[in-house]
Amino acid sequence: MTSIKTFLKQPGLTGFIILAGILLIVFPACFDIFRLNLIGKYLTYAFVAIGLVMLWGWGGVLSLGQGVFFGLGGYCMAMFLKLEASDPITTKIQSTPGIPDFMDWNQLTALPIWWEPFHSLTFTFIAVIGVPVILAFIVSYAMFKRRVGGVYFAIITQAVSLILMTLIIGLQGYTGGVNGMTDLKTMAGWDTRTDSAKIILYYACAGTLLLCVLIGTWMQRSKFGTLLLAMKDKEDRVRFSGYDVSMFKVAVFCLAAGVSGIGGAFFALQVGFMSPSFVGIVPSIELVILCAVGGRMSLVGAVYGSLLVNAAKTLFSESFPDLWLFLMAALFIGVTMAFPLGLAGLWDEKIKPWWKKRNEDRLALRNRLKELENEPVDPSAHTTSTGIERSPV
Repeated sequence: MTSIKTFLKQPGLTGFIILAGILLIVFPACFDIFRLNLIGKYLTYAFVAIGLVMLWGWGGVLSLGQGVFFGLGGYCMAMFLKLEASDPITTKIQSTPGIPDFMDWNQLTALPIWWEPFHSLTFTFIAVIGVPVILAFIVSYAMFKRRVGGVYFAIITQAVSLILMTLIIGLQGYTGGVNGMTDLKTMAGWDTRTDSAKIILYYACAGTLLLCVLIGTWMQRSKFGTLLLAMKDKEDRVRFSGYDVSMFKVAVFCLAAGVSGIGGAFFALQVGFMSPSFVGIVPSIELVILCAVGGRMSLVGAVYGSLLVNAAKTLFSESFPDLWLFLMAALFIGVTMAFPLGLAGLWDEKIKPWWKKRNEDRLALRNRLKELENEPVDPSAHTTSTGIERSPV
């Protein structure tokens, strides 16, 4: 029992258990398939948010182009799904059967060679993480080795986002262009559109997200996490201590990119399409807002921020289609002004102190009652001034 109490008292564990209970028990019990699938979509954005916590909150590196890595992971998964949906029998009415429909519309007569590896699901899983990490390494190594940081790095990531979106739209015959990749139905013969498949995908997404939170928490408490926090506060001191600061930044940037790619892959699976609209500058900034609302120092807070912002976006757009953008702006401004540290700050600064004080008051009252029960009784005090005998307490 003592070991269990010690385990439960570890910092952040209570919040993680509450989050796991909400995602794995409360939501599936309270929402229908449609809403549950919608929440699963919100959780795919949370992968990017927790990656930004590692990169921005711990490392002090703000990236305004994380939508690039979310999109790359999504496109890698969408390519496999699109190839499976484009078998020769299904596409027999095309001029060239066996290739995706948008390639046939653009008069391509053969599948491009760089599409061929995506016939393999194993390769696709590797590419979902590997492709974003490779691009992140190229960009970050070139920048951080030249000590480019701060606002300049943020602008460069925005430029990368704009370039990739333009490239995807321009190469319409190879990527589906502005329409993206649609009609994604099956994965390895498994129909992802059924109700049972949506439930399985939700649990897979939520479970993977919780695993990423656990791994991120472990990394935060490791030497790597300590050095990231030190670099954010006193980068020169860490550099003078003999550490290669640039490579630490490269490592955390690649880590955030890989996690974002996982989110993009789950998005393509659950929603059934992928388009360049998730790669541009605006989506990337929205993903930063999710992290800021949840709390840029808290992995659990980033998940709550993703749920809150996206749920509010859905609610406002359904109920107030003409005003929802203004309401979203009010939400962002209100949360950041009332809780500068995000939802995680609300928990740490308001709820936890209140709960701690409440428990301390209850403990003090309990101890006082025990003292009264054990307090010795004066025999001469058994009779009151009125002569009525009273029994000892």
